[in-house]
Amino acid sequence: MKRGNKSDQKDALQLATLLRAGLLKPVYHGSPPTQTLKHLAHNYDAMTEDTTRAMNRLKAVFRSQAIKCAGRDVYYPRHRQAWLEKLKVEGLRQRAEFLYRQLDHLRELRRDAKRAMLQEARQHCAFKPLCKVPGLGPIRVAQIIAAIGSPFRFRTKRQLWAYCGFAVITRSSADYQVNGDRLERRPKSAQTRGLNQGFSRRLKVAFKGAALEALKTAAFKKVYERLAASGVRAEMARLTIARKIAAVALAIWKSGERYDETKLSKLAA
Repeated sequence: MKRGNKSDQKDALQLATLLRAGLLKPVYHGSPPTQTLKHLAHNYDAMTEDTTRAMNRLKAVFRSQAIKCAGRDVYYPRHRQAWLEKLKVEGLRQRAEFLYRQLDHLRELRRDAKRAMLQEARQHCAFKPLCKVPGLGPIRVAQIIAAIGSPFRFRTKRQLWAYCGFAVITRSSADYQVNGDRLERRPKSAQTRGLNQGFSRRLKVAFKGAALEALKTAAFKKVYERLAASGVRAEMARLTIARKIAAVALAIWKSGERYDETKLSKLAA
């Protein structure tokens, strides 16, 4: 489609030809009720990234002088003067002071962005039911609602798994061979190529973080222990937990029901 001279008329004719042949795939353009929440979630993510960047730059100043600064003690206002006194170079000390001021300002903006995002997310009917799912706190639920928009865009949970980056990609070639006058399928299994690469980063981070948090509950811990006992690797077991949380969240969002831990307990038994 990128070869040759391009013009609006040729592009329109080619798109019309592809549409007539059924070669175009539908694209989800978003849900109008969640547009505001989507922008607020983007804003919160940007503030979080900027805050993390300022914190890393601040620690880099101390590490450049071979000053150990592990942990979060270097960020606390009550200890800042003691940390600044460790910097003997005047320029580095002033730089650290500016970074502290930037960090304070970004933290305040991040709190305001979080407050605005949660205030908008609480207006959606799916917010409270999804918050009952283990591992899904208010922030993750707000990000999930903003990223998905409408749960009915996914016909099954497997489509949601692919959108979250949890789908396994398989590749196969030369599946059939000619044996005499018959075409037979070769006796070989499809080769896996890991997880799919086209996915929503926000959803993958949210559900993977929820999986780690859900392992603290009894129901999901039993599922994890059962998988580990059967020989499943730790990372694949956590992936399975993330898939289960995503499937539970989709089912609750579609049906409007509340989270029932007894159903998950029966599944883990």
